[in-house]
Amino acid sequence: MTEPGRYLHGHDDSVLRSHRWRTAENSAGYLLGQLSPTARVLDVGCGPGTITADLAARLPRGHVVGVDASADVVEQASRAFPDVTFLEGDLADLPLPDGSFDVVHLHQVLQHLVDPVGAMAGLRRLIAPGGLLAARDADYGAMTWSPASAGLERWLELYRACAHAVGGEPDAGRHLERWAGEAGYGSVTGSQDSWVFTSVEDRAWWASMWADRVLGSGFADVALSSGLADRAELEQVAAAWRSFGAAEVGEFVVPHGEVLCRI
Repeated sequence: MTEPGRYLHGHDDSVLRSHRWRTAENSAGYLLGQLSPTARVLDVGCGPGTITADLAARLPRGHVVGVDASADVVEQASRAFPDVTFLEGDLADLPLPDGSFDVVHLHQVLQHLVDPVGAMAGLRRLIAPGGLLAARDADYGAMTWSPASAGLERWLELYRACAHAVGGEPDAGRHLERWAGEAGYGSVTGSQDSWVFTSVEDRAWWASMWADRVLGSGFADVALSSGLADRAELEQVAAAWRSFGAAEVGEFVVPHGEVLCRI
């Protein structure tokens, strides 16, 4: 079906703490109105499982399964949410029966794949007639912030270069509708939504998380190993994030594209 690129973020705690912040409401709101009470849902690339568990809590008569390629992360999710089913699995070879889910859900997954169209096409076999593929991805190139920061401009330039270096598409959100059509989905509904960090507390949390990711996550490893930045520059970018988080007023906007693809 496809091969994933190198997962740019990695699984450093700075990454997982942002993933654990995600809920069905703040990350899958476009999907919630489409779920029947007995829906069978596969959450692909579930990470630490917070969205998966939230969906399961909303569907007590349904069945929700989370799958992720990282054994460590699946173990963490299983410990945190023992009443939810989590599986380790490769997106390209999921050991699941054809037509076994009403919804296949992907949040921030397609941006990391070498062949996102192939992935979307391959997942069709898991979806029952009348079911949905639901995907949501950020659009890094459209992210905005205030106050202006040359350091954050360099962060964005560097992030997008690193994502491309490992075979991903950091601006995936703007491509989802086109990818869905190329994958053979005839009924596609697109939408957009954003995470907006404006309060002092929210901006401080977001900025601190990214400052740590710049220095200690897979992103830092790729930037250094590919020669896109040296350690001194990463320290400067991290400092820019901390300065942004300490500003008295400001905002950071993370736009997303979303698609519902009906079988």
